[in-house]
Amino acid sequence: MTDGISDESADVVGVLTERIEARFDMGMDQLKAAVAAAPTANPDATDVVKWHGLLVEAQSVLERAEDDLVAALQTQPSEVDDPTMGLAHRVNAAVTARDGRAMVVRWLLDPDAPGKKGLAAERLARLQTRSGPAVQTSAPNRPTGTPAPASAWGPARSAR
Repeated sequence: MTDGISDESADVVGVLTERIEARFDMGMDQLKAAVAAAPTANPDATDVVKWHGLLVEAQSVLERAEDDLVAALQTQPSEVDDPTMGLAHRVNAAVTARDGRAMVVRWLLDPDAPGKKGLAAERLARLQTRSGPAVQTSAPNRPTGTPAPASAWGPARSAR
């Protein structure tokens, strides 16, 4: 791979943390504090901090799953039982989650990534500028004493 992360690299989080710190020219703790203080000041930093947190969480889930699997394997005879296979599947799922989150962080850090230029980027920018729902989601305020209009969704009335 050309992004500095090899398949053998066990420290995906460390490598990406270094890249984030280099990109924003500050330590991760400083960046988190800056984003917490002003989350809308730099949307790129806010997104990276969010996804880095998700990546760190996924890495810790993976490490716990690996520890559980190793402990189970140490008690196994030559054949692996179903509960231990379940632990192996849990490790695989944790690797997939961690790698997916790492891919998002790498995408966020790459200014030339697919979807960040051209029509797709323009559409994404338009979506991000919305501050609320496009359609009104609550009933308008009615002056006091004005009866509510009859609704087709009200209780069914029997025909007489």
